[in-house]
Amino acid sequence: MAYTKIIAHRGSRGNRPENTLEAFQEALKVSSDGIELDVHLSKDGQVVVIHDETVDRTTSGKGYVKDMTLKQLKELDAGSWFDPKYSNARIPTLQEVLDLLAENHFSGVLNVELKTDVFQYYAIEEQVLALAEPYLAQFSVIYSSFHYETLKKIKELRQDSKIALLFSKKGKQRLDLGEGIAVEGWHPKFSILRSLPPFEQSKIPLRVWTVNRKVEMQVCLLKNIDSMIKDYPERALQMRK
Repeated sequence: MAYTKIIAHRGSRGNRPENTLEAFQEALKVSSDGIELDVHLSKDGQVVVIHDETVDRTTSGKGYVKDMTLKQLKELDAGSWFDPKYSNARIPTLQEVLDLLAENHFSGVLNVELKTDVFQYYAIEEQVLALAEPYLAQFSVIYSSFHYETLKKIKELRQDSKIALLFSKKGKQRLDLGEGIAVEGWHPKFSILRSLPPFEQSKIPLRVWTVNRKVEMQVCLLKNIDSMIKDYPERALQMRK
């Protein structure tokens, strides 16, 4: 019997500083079905895991990720904003996260969100696909974005890649991106779930974000929605039991 999968949002971001190795380790520890993370490119073209275009909110630094080298990004404290005991946390590269998952025998789904809706990073799609390639025998990867061109490019570069469309407003759901490229998953914000046509919901996997309240979790489980993306994965895992 199919059941709703629990995907840890930016790692276990309710319990650890988001998008750090510490957050991903916690998501693994509680046996999350999946892990979601966000990627940008550094000034020297390295794929780094951080949510915002700037480092201001989640590190000790200030400025755009794209204007800083990997070395500069690695010097920033990415944990003290959450709790001083995580002052050693750093912005990881995508490679470091992939290695962590492999070392821990992760066999679930990794959702890589390409943050290209503000800055269209040169060749980020090629880099992400190349980094993920060696791990595809161990776990599956879904590539999501708000930016249509990124999803189209992923599909053009590797036809068997799984793509999913992120959206937070009614009417933004699409089943295709044009040029014969079908959307293979919808990643809607929970607040617009009711507005999605039920006949379309049955056609396409729904992975809903960010599902944290008890009533929201119950809705996802009762409706047997494909996945819920959560800040506290352990709570949903307990409820599902």
